[in-house]
Amino acid sequence: MVVIIKQEMLRLPDALSLCMLVKNEERNLPRCLESVKGFVGEIVIVDTGSTDETKKIASNYGAKVLPFDFGFVDFAAARNYGIANAKAPWILVLDADETLDRASAWVIDKLLGFNEPAGYFLERHNHRLGAASSTMDYVVRLFPNRPDFRYRGRVHETVDGSILGVGGRLRRTEIRIDHNFASDAESRRRKNLWYVQILKEEITADPSDDTRLDFLAAEYHQLEMYNEATEVAEQITRMRPHDARAHLFVGTYHLIYQHDPVRARADFNQALKLRPGYAEAESFLKLIDEQERLIER
Repeated sequence: MVVIIKQEMLRLPDALSLCMLVKNEERNLPRCLESVKGFVGEIVIVDTGSTDETKKIASNYGAKVLPFDFGFVDFAAARNYGIANAKAPWILVLDADETLDRASAWVIDKLLGFNEPAGYFLERHNHRLGAASSTMDYVVRLFPNRPDFRYRGRVHETVDGSILGVGGRLRRTEIRIDHNFASDAESRRRKNLWYVQILKEEITADPSDDTRLDFLAAEYHQLEMYNEATEVAEQITRMRPHDARAHLFVGTYHLIYQHDPVRARADFNQALKLRPGYAEAESFLKLIDEQERLIER
């Protein structure tokens, strides 16, 4: 049981620093900064080499703009540089193509009154250009300004691991942000390939960090390189043999992309063994049974 101790209530905006990492975001940045206007007492923007009006726009909003040498690509180091220069007791992190739902301010204000060592998931709604509907995921973007809460990972950087590593918790909130994908398919593909290369470098540098494999599999999947994604998923199960979700994950690849129901069945059974009643695994096993009955008929 976690006991949350309330301090004297902190109130927006003085308790909150917005920390951002940007490059050539003159189109997106004004909309992002308008969404937090009046909610944050400080804006810290790390710029990795903008050649457009990004820095001028940031300065017009009163931001502290910090140049950062990105000759060696390390998104975590750049984000941590900004956080290290933030003065408020709490950190809010946004990307330039994201906006804060202003109706969420009351939730943030409530959380700022707690002193629990926790990171808070924000509900992110992803809007892709031309898509009929949005997708949703959760990202940790609000946390206390502590020197041991820092990002990890040269790409797909996250703060989650450092929070959990010092005994902190991760909690979901009702805070909503909207994320607008504006890049075309070819630009996204080039970025995916760039990330694949950096992730491979990270894995070579530290083969024990299995979190990098999760992101590598996701990049291959987005590139529709399903054989490569399957190989990485298999490697994840070898590194995390007691992770039911990893077995479910590789089972879906064996079933859907490798067309190997025998192997997939073994994966899903292992997931069920590790997590009895695992609904997703049971659902896939039923699907395999139905497919086999159809073949018999």
